[in-house]
Amino acid sequence: MMPSLSLRVSQNLTLTPQLQQSIRLLQLSTQELSQEVEQMLDENPFLERDADEAAAEPDAAAAPADVPGASADAGDDRAENAPEKVASSADSASTESDFEPDYAGGETLDFAAGKETGADAEAAAGDSASDWEEWGGDVPARASAADDEEETPASDRSSVHISLQDVLHRQALSLRLCPEDRAALYFLIESLNDDGYLEETLAELAQSFGDASDPDAYDALLHHLTVALRLLQSLEPVGVGARTLAECLALQIKARQRLLDDEGSADPEADALALETALLVCQESLDLLARRDVRKLTQLTGCSEAAVRSALAVIAKLEPRPGRPYADVDRNAIIPDIIVRPSNERGLPVPGFSVQLNAEVMPRLRVQEVYANALRSHKGSEGHGALQQRLQEARWFIKNIQQRFDTILRVSQAIVERQRNFFVHGELAMRPMVLREIADELGLHESTISRVTTAKYMATPQGTVELKYFFGSGLGTETGGSASSTAVKALIKQLLDDENPKKPLSDAKIADLLQEQGIECARRTVAKYREALRIPAASLRKTL
Repeated sequence: MMPSLSLRVSQNLTLTPQLQQSIRLLQLSTQELSQEVEQMLDENPFLERDADEAAAEPDAAAAPADVPGASADAGDDRAENAPEKVASSADSASTESDFEPDYAGGETLDFAAGKETGADAEAAAGDSASDWEEWGGDVPARASAADDEEETPASDRSSVHISLQDVLHRQALSLRLCPEDRAALYFLIESLNDDGYLEETLAELAQSFGDASDPDAYDALLHHLTVALRLLQSLEPVGVGARTLAECLALQIKARQRLLDDEGSADPEADALALETALLVCQESLDLLARRDVRKLTQLTGCSEAAVRSALAVIAKLEPRPGRPYADVDRNAIIPDIIVRPSNERGLPVPGFSVQLNAEVMPRLRVQEVYANALRSHKGSEGHGALQQRLQEARWFIKNIQQRFDTILRVSQAIVERQRNFFVHGELAMRPMVLREIADELGLHESTISRVTTAKYMATPQGTVELKYFFGSGLGTETGGSASSTAVKALIKQLLDDENPKKPLSDAKIADLLQEQGIECARRTVAKYREALRIPAASLRKTL
């Protein structure tokens, strides 16, 4: 075979680094974006926060993110005058884009101490420094730390989240213990999970810090842990320190038995029988308890059916997660990206509603002018090309963040316009909508809409929801139209909220009720929607 040369013309799509970054930033959640910004600020010396200018211009005119219904055209005008401002929405469419445990000095066990230690660039470089402004310069600035301290009441500043470990450590201070037992107790407290359970056995905890080759030391370690566990389970909240759900429930039942012996009740015999039966039920299969299989539990416990039903009523009032009241709610709080409010202003993209970006989640960034000017004045010097590349990366990053928020705003405005009835009447008025409808309206790709609506949240008059919440398939109706699956779920929940607890509605009955309202929904579809709402079956909802 003879070698030969040939020419071939072909077309392929290549994603530039800037476009790849734009797509990646678009799909990040608010928390992930904040982490990305912090990382970029650490890595790129030409990028900085605009804290000083934000504090100096608190009364500046609002940017389109804060002006209800800001148009994408305004963003185009800004982009022409400030290369560092993010491209317009149209451009974004093309990119798709104070308690510390005292371990009794050095007299504690080793395991306690062990737990604690543990080409365009050159042209851009010629621009004046004043041309390179931050993209969000007109957004009202967030208050500085000093202002926050002046405006925030002292009572609010002093309110700090109290964890389950804090509560237990304070109770432990009142116990008179030897240093070894105190260290073991503190160790177990710190080993609890968020629900108040010990996920590891005492033997596993002892093996992780003890010397298995020394049986005497291991036995002493295990003894101190056993004593500490009994002390831990005697603290509040009742049930803390349990290793299983059955043990947690049993600890709470025993605490009620002691309370009954001390204080009594209106019917002490019946209450004592119910508690004793409840203790027996917890020792049996928890699956039977979850299914409320009264007949099987009656056979296993040897108690009467009435006693078992009273026991189930007692168990239903217990707390399966003792650490729940001390959970850090703020840690799991959702910060909305979009805020929708009713408005009477004229000229809004969505009449009657103001759709705004949440300024709290928008990072204010700009190019470090001192470094940029120094780079311009040292053209041709050693390392100039690499530094010029870093400067361009900072500009790209600012533009891509602006494009991200512009796209989120455009998509949110389109969603609010199509789902106007939801914002007025609630989820029962939700209409069916798919991603392609918004994509065709805005001239974006369907995958871009999917990225925008994932892990992005909107604060509405009906509550804070994810953008994906507004999309759902439709179910046929007798009139030939369609009903949103979200609206059908809301209707099912409404029917179940109004049902008779002694005669709960079955899935088939719910399907018949929906049929009477003109909605064609099969029984299996009802079961799927009910499970999505985390509502148990009729047999488990029935009141004993």
